[in-house]
Amino acid sequence: MRKIYINGNFYTFDNMRPITQAVVVENGRITDMGSTGDMLLQWQNPGSETINLYGKTVTPGLIDSHMHLSITAEHFLNLDLTGVTSKQVMLEKIQTYAKTLKQGEWLLGRGWDENVFTDGGIPTIDELDHVSPATPLYIPRICSHAFLVNSKALEASHYHPLMSVPEGGTVVLDKQTEKPTGLLLESASQLITEYIPEKSYDQLKNALRKTMQFAISKGLTSVHTNDPHFLGGFNQTYQLYDALLNQEDLALRTNLLIDHDFLDDLKASGMYAGFGNDTLQIGAVKLFADGALGRRTALLSESYSDATGTYGEAMYDQETLFNMVQDARKLSMPIAVHTIGDQALENVLDILDQFPPVWYRDRIIHVQVLREALIKRLVEPSRIADIQPRFVPSDFPWVMERLGEKRSSLAYAWRTLQQAGVICAGGSDAPVEPINPLMGIHAAVTRRSPGEEHEGWNPREKLSMSEAFRLFTEMGAYPTNEENKKGTISRGKLADMTVYSHNPFKMEHPDELLETDVDMTIIGGAVK
Repeated sequence: MRKIYINGNFYTFDNMRPITQAVVVENGRITDMGSTGDMLLQWQNPGSETINLYGKTVTPGLIDSHMHLSITAEHFLNLDLTGVTSKQVMLEKIQTYAKTLKQGEWLLGRGWDENVFTDGGIPTIDELDHVSPATPLYIPRICSHAFLVNSKALEASHYHPLMSVPEGGTVVLDKQTEKPTGLLLESASQLITEYIPEKSYDQLKNALRKTMQFAISKGLTSVHTNDPHFLGGFNQTYQLYDALLNQEDLALRTNLLIDHDFLDDLKASGMYAGFGNDTLQIGAVKLFADGALGRRTALLSESYSDATGTYGEAMYDQETLFNMVQDARKLSMPIAVHTIGDQALENVLDILDQFPPVWYRDRIIHVQVLREALIKRLVEPSRIADIQPRFVPSDFPWVMERLGEKRSSLAYAWRTLQQAGVICAGGSDAPVEPINPLMGIHAAVTRRSPGEEHEGWNPREKLSMSEAFRLFTEMGAYPTNEENKKGTISRGKLADMTVYSHNPFKMEHPDELLETDVDMTIIGGAVK
């Protein structure tokens, strides 16, 4: 059916017609645009449907270039500690939740962040044992690079001091007793996760469905998500998304990043980057180059300013990382590599420079700590910087202690990257940051937390409202080579649009953006 959206305030991000009043949609694509009177005169007939927007503002559909729908779905399954600002409150929540479980049943959750605690640091294993004495406990930090466990979890996982820890991982020990503190870093989590009972297919499907519906309610029309490790492997991950998107028609356009661990499964399936349709596609091969700044595992070229002699950790040595990229290239696959520290970025670029580009662009995810020379090496049409503006209000000011004044000036440097000519796409890394893209846009514009009144952290790196929206619309199409298919409101493109209760481009104060509702999410011309 033909649909005519009229009386709207469409910000198209199409330079040929930046603002328009009405859009005509047929077969899921934009056919025409112009004034309401002209579009009705030319296109209205008894078989068409007219939707009156009553002057509301519309942008191209919002796109999240990097997130984890599967981990976000855990909020519908497990204990959510996101936003808890007190260690004591965290322990109380764990204790209350533990009482709802049967003896021996695993207590799972995520989201703690010791940097926002007002009453102490990370809980000890003794404290965790006290609040969860009968149930094994496993709770990842908000960044998913550090993990808390109790003694029951170590017992259930057959932990002993002489066991081998996976490369890149650490079981943190008490310096005096040399016993586990309850804190695991990076891949050491694998010692525990292999013993955690898997969720059933239906449990995962139901939670994933709710998460996708929630994403749509926040205005997202497309997401790029990394999930096989959390959804039972490559085959089941694809099966779940195929069922929800192609069979149930949930509509959220989804690009799947596939972890290197599942490359053989991908090859056996006959799938490849770009395989699929406009709703569900295979994306890049996901790799990790380093850890995170919160636990000082992001790999820096100079030691941490608040921990002399600590440089962070490479997830793999250069030879191993080279071989992993080579594995992807043998299948003509692009890579999407988690890269936070400047030394990790240099290591990745040194390897990428040895391979010719493939048809789809390589993605460098996060790029939080930079050096001038590295920025120049990112200016390639075959490379994307997947950035997360919401990291700024979450990480500052404590990250300045990690990096020092000099390095902080080129940390989270979104404007510098764009001015240098680096192709940047905006994401949330949800659930590390909220899935709501308006919060990411607000952070890109203000570089501060909501409600704060200072000029922002590294204010010269602020983006305009229009530039920030482009990160989450037009530029979100570039990582998947779909810039000619979506990202702007243009004739011939997919009819993906987001409708707002207020006009973000006419606000007196950017905090008004956080009071703005998504009134409609339109995917393929249909209101979802």
